Amino acid sequence: MKARDVMTCHAISVSPDLPVKAVANTLVKNGISAVPVIGRDGTLRGIVSEGDLIRRVETNTLHRRSWWLEMMMSGRSFAEEFVKTHGLKAMDVMTPDVVTAVPEASLREIADKMERHGVKRIPIVEHGQVVGVVSRANLVQAIASGISDVPAQDADETLRQSIVKKLDEKPWGHGMVNVIVKDGKVDLWGFVDNESEQNAVRVAAERIAGGAVVNDNLRVCHVSFNS
Repeated sequence: MKARDVMTCHAISVSPDLPVKAVANTLVKNGISAVPVIGRDGTLRGIVSEGDLIRRVETNTLHRRSWWLEMMMSGRSFAEEFVKTHGLKAMDVMTPDVVTAVPEASLREIADKMERHGVKRIPIVEHGQVVGVVSRANLVQAIASGISDVPAQDADETLRQSIVKKLDEKPWGHGMVNVIVKDGKVDLWGFVDNESEQNAVRVAAERIAGGAVVNDNLRVCHVSFNS
């Protein structure tokens, strides 16, 4: 199996200028641990993870070091840390060096990169553009859907692409929805904003599947910040 077979195609992303509070809200609302930062030209600029936000002035979690350790730090290190902990935009807190993979990368390659670099999700990049994201959850979903290392059947891939295309055309189809097809059986995974969107995604998949089994594993996420 390849990254393209399990990746979430409509990956949530943020712009470099998005306020840090809004970035945090995006992580919480969508139940994800990291989000890619995409520039106006569509290229990947960086990624903001929960780890990038644990040391912040708002939560009073800044480092407290001994005087001798601070003496060993350079002015540049202090400046970079200040931007990371006090910056107001995604570009200030993001990690610019992102571990990526291509759509044709095997799931073994993806798992190896996650383990080697200690990351939970990997943006999938093709021709400089982010086309999806593979997370640890996607790998677990593949197991739950009965995916094996046997190459996907052409019919399964065709059905998956048809469902993904249909969801892409709908205003309610741009959530964190992942589609996995195995032996003609469709599994829907991920998050939607409400029950109406959940039903709409399911119905769209059922119409395209033409009577094939469609398992609705979607979760409704109501969490939001109002202040």
